[in-house]
Amino acid sequence: MTELLTAAQMRAIEQAAIASGEVTGLELMERAGRGVVEAIFEEWPELRATSHRAVVLCGPGNNGGDGFVVARLLKEWGWEVEVFLYGDPERLPPDARVNYARWRGMGEVREAASFARGPDGTELHGRTIPPADLLVDAAFGTGLSRTVPEPVRRVQHEHFLSEWRVGRAVSIDIPSGLCADSGEPIVPQDYAGPMNWPAADGYTFEAALTVTFHRRKLGHVLAKAQQYCGKVVVKDIGLGNPIVPHAVHEAKSCTRSLSKGTKAHKYAHGHALILSGPSGRGGAARLAARGALRIGAGVVTVGCPPEAIPENAARLDALMLRGVADGLALKEALADPRINALCVGPGLGLDARGREVVAVALGMPVPGLIEPAPGLTRGDLTPGGGEGGKGGPGSGPGRGLVLDADALTILSQTPDLFSALHGDCVLTPHAGEFARLFPDIAEKLAAPATRGPAYSKVDATREAAKRAGCVVLYKGPDTVIADPTGRCAINSAHYDRAAPWLATAGSGDVLAGFITGLLARGFSPFDAAATSAWLHVECALSFGPGLIAEDLPEELPKVFRALGL
Repeated sequence: MTELLTAAQMRAIEQAAIASGEVTGLELMERAGRGVVEAIFEEWPELRATSHRAVVLCGPGNNGGDGFVVARLLKEWGWEVEVFLYGDPERLPPDARVNYARWRGMGEVREAASFARGPDGTELHGRTIPPADLLVDAAFGTGLSRTVPEPVRRVQHEHFLSEWRVGRAVSIDIPSGLCADSGEPIVPQDYAGPMNWPAADGYTFEAALTVTFHRRKLGHVLAKAQQYCGKVVVKDIGLGNPIVPHAVHEAKSCTRSLSKGTKAHKYAHGHALILSGPSGRGGAARLAARGALRIGAGVVTVGCPPEAIPENAARLDALMLRGVADGLALKEALADPRINALCVGPGLGLDARGREVVAVALGMPVPGLIEPAPGLTRGDLTPGGGEGGKGGPGSGPGRGLVLDADALTILSQTPDLFSALHGDCVLTPHAGEFARLFPDIAEKLAAPATRGPAYSKVDATREAAKRAGCVVLYKGPDTVIADPTGRCAINSAHYDRAAPWLATAGSGDVLAGFITGLLARGFSPFDAAATSAWLHVECALSFGPGLIAEDLPEELPKVFRALGL
């Protein structure tokens, strides 16, 4: 899996390469600038053929140095290039200052502040600025830790980004003003407005193309990244493949592990039990069960209240059914050691039965639950006899458990059950469920980003996983998966993997079923969650617009064939 880097990790890779003598900072800057020009011509081939006009806005750091390289290369290509600098050229970093001097041998540099206002200090009217064919944003890169200064904001947003003025806007590394670690705009301390795009777009450059180097950064795939980055292109600048400790990875399917190989017996591929709710609420569990079966679990059983068996029997053929009236019935079902994965929550309900089922699935005693003594049946019990339940055969750690939907609400309302979570669990909250389970973490994540690096969805999911003691899959277009050790992956449904039609009722239930099916097949909780999230999006992309939840499991065979399975 490919790493997604923080700004600090990228900086460490560059510094290590320079310190080793493999490359100089000046060479890296030259390679970066050439990579940007290559990407521009690849994205807009018509710009390669003839000369055009470009405006390059350079900042006070090495990102600005990259901009001077781009300006020089475009000038050498025959373009008319106008360069603006925010900052004192004498205070530029050494490599950026060299490229500033090289550009000064070809053209002038205007101050960004002077562009926002005329010589007499009055505002310039936007339509006095000649239109440009290309705007290059080299103001602030991945290291930005504060709000973009007012003069730069004015240049970017008031003068260059009107549609009639420039049709192509390119950011180097990341749009200026966007936090490279969180994908959030960095706003002033006193900012009181909403953070949803485009409400906060006055603080972040909006690019049609973002050219970054070596690897994508977290800020390219989290939160509001796509709205500001446009399209992200990664250019190789010769840094090799160094090992990055604690790196976040892109989620992707492990094709080899998905193959069933030569195992012929159905139970060799696991037995998943999906707990359903009462009659009239079984659709979610049926979707999850279908997902578990399609992804390769050898046997899938739906456990529902006895009165719901006729309804489910009318809708299910390849799946088994079992009456699970309450917690005790679930304990009896779990006496079968072949059941090695459970899914609890979709359509379960929040009533006493739902709470009992969650408790038993976690191996917890259920207050007031009467159990039969050895050798007795449930009918032999008399009121007041027996003992409180304890972890029955196969309950608790050792059996994969997906907790979704209603089960997450029950966990948020019952601290004792939350404390029973263990390393074989996977929680699959969407934003609202996450806020109910981890209100303090959600509050930190929702706070406006006023400094960089800002608290990100990766930080939030890692913190939640550590607190819960299990894998947390935090759903969204930027799905983040983390385990208690800090291992983390992102399944980004952005850019060419954008699948907005996944926002349909029941799609999350199918995802829970995918994870359960892979747990049954022996995947670790983390790998089951990450692989399922990736396959979930691949199914949506394969089907296309018009998708409904029922289509997702049925698209899996086509996706598997495309993977060569």
